[in-house]
Amino acid sequence: MKSPKDKIFSFYISRKRMPSYAEIMRLVGFRSKNAVYKLINRLVEEGSVLKDTTGRLIPARALSEVPLLGLVEAGFPSEADAQTLDTIDINEYLFDHKEVSYLLKVKGDSMIDAGIHEGDLVMVERGRSAKTGDIVIANIDGGWTMKYLRKKGDKTYLEAANKKYKPIYPEQELQIAAVVKGVVRKY
Repeated sequence: MKSPKDKIFSFYISRKRMPSYAEIMRLVGFRSKNAVYKLINRLVEEGSVLKDTTGRLIPARALSEVPLLGLVEAGFPSEADAQTLDTIDINEYLFDHKEVSYLLKVKGDSMIDAGIHEGDLVMVERGRSAKTGDIVIANIDGGWTMKYLRKKGDKTYLEAANKKYKPIYPEQELQIAAVVKGVVRKY
């Protein structure tokens, strides 16, 4: 039989959000919201959940931590020693500044030579100054795209990472919205 905490986290895993107090009441079979309140306070004290500034529940960081077992050779094979070295919080690893970061799903093949494929998720950061050579999310003449930011003389333009596509020079306007910080791909 699942504990109340397990039921709450099963809800979170299946629905990608934490349950409300009323939903917790139904999940665990409580008859009052006061009982839910006491349960939540206990879970907060033990560090299983947190509350945001509005009182809504958010999962504690332990949910996003996975074991870091060691290194794997990408060259010649070597003996592997499977021992847990540490844990790593995936969110902290992926996002340097979570408050200004977001994910975008990639459509198209213009960045394939940069290792970014259709269906991948790119992690992007707003408000960061883009440098020449960065992969950026840009609005060019009213259309959104992801390309390398390039500069030739005093002209700034966008360049694909696929020889099939020509560089894009703005006719009117080029606005950089974010800088790509990483790629997530599931197999």
